[in-house]
Amino acid sequence: MNEQSNEAVSVRPDRDGGPVYILAVETSCDETSVAIVRDGKDILANVVSSQIETHQRFGGVVPEVASRKHVESITWIIEEALDKANVKPAELAAVAVTQGPGLVGSLLVGMVAAKALACALELPLIGVHHIAGHIYANQLVNELEYPFVALVVSGGHTELVFVEAEGRFRIIGQTRDDAVGEAYDKVARALKLPYPGGPHIDRLAHEAREAVTLPRAWLEPDSYDFSFSGLKSAVLAALNQAAMKGQPLAPEAVAKGFQDSVIDVLVEKALRAVRAYGAKQLILAGGVAANKGLRAELEARCAEAGVPLLAPPLSLCTDNAAMIAAAAFLKYRRGQFAPFDMKAEPLLKLEAWSV
Repeated sequence: MNEQSNEAVSVRPDRDGGPVYILAVETSCDETSVAIVRDGKDILANVVSSQIETHQRFGGVVPEVASRKHVESITWIIEEALDKANVKPAELAAVAVTQGPGLVGSLLVGMVAAKALACALELPLIGVHHIAGHIYANQLVNELEYPFVALVVSGGHTELVFVEAEGRFRIIGQTRDDAVGEAYDKVARALKLPYPGGPHIDRLAHEAREAVTLPRAWLEPDSYDFSFSGLKSAVLAALNQAAMKGQPLAPEAVAKGFQDSVIDVLVEKALRAVRAYGAKQLILAGGVAANKGLRAELEARCAEAGVPLLAPPLSLCTDNAAMIAAAAFLKYRRGQFAPFDMKAEPLLKLEAWSV
């Protein structure tokens, strides 16, 4: 079952001629997840086991610890997903797995589990790009119209992606240093907030009555790229200067100033890309898509500009296997299956994965 050409082919029929059930595995970072999705849209089961409590004491994800936790969890999570979906292994049409990007040790655990299952059941194997999964999480709850622009914001990724047609990706802007999620975690650490920092900063920002004034990194006038390292440094400088003067800043004011700066740049560049590329929709994707401040500002600005905004529910923003199954269905429909010697690729490029 070698990878086939990118030319679209007719939908591969299920062995019984019925619905297409795809079992998907996601272990790219610190969530172990298995889902079963019917026909690329209907979620029958989406089991997620988070390791947040394990990694909180370290202030971030420890790759070796994450890998071991995946090994401990993956078998029972597969069993639970099948049980919740009320689907027998013999009814599955394919097995999908996150191929990359991600932590290589974590990816390998999911890869081995998926290959073993596909081999035992004699099913096709589909490797999925993690960011394609985040984008197509929206397909589980919305109708997508092409072309669209996706704003991808997560722990390790901040990207603007132009999707001209189904499964055809072109990155038009990306972070040059820290991703949004990384910047949130670093600022949260400076404010002595727990890991992960995003939800805590979002909460404090909403409680604030005033904001510390912080810079916006717009970069070149025509650039869709992002940079948050300077903003993080500006926060640290403001905190240090205030402490030296004996006038410490209110954490909520710092949180609001930081979040306002991040949101202004994300929203402005995303809407500019929508106009420039003639997109019919703006898609929000990734773990930071759960940020209430970002959602509210995007909703307001998109409504003002007459641009339809699609965002997945909070349960589908963070890493989960249902989104991997949704993206895998694009490959399934075209008969684009992976060989069993497929490797985990921690730096897998999105454009290279396009259908």
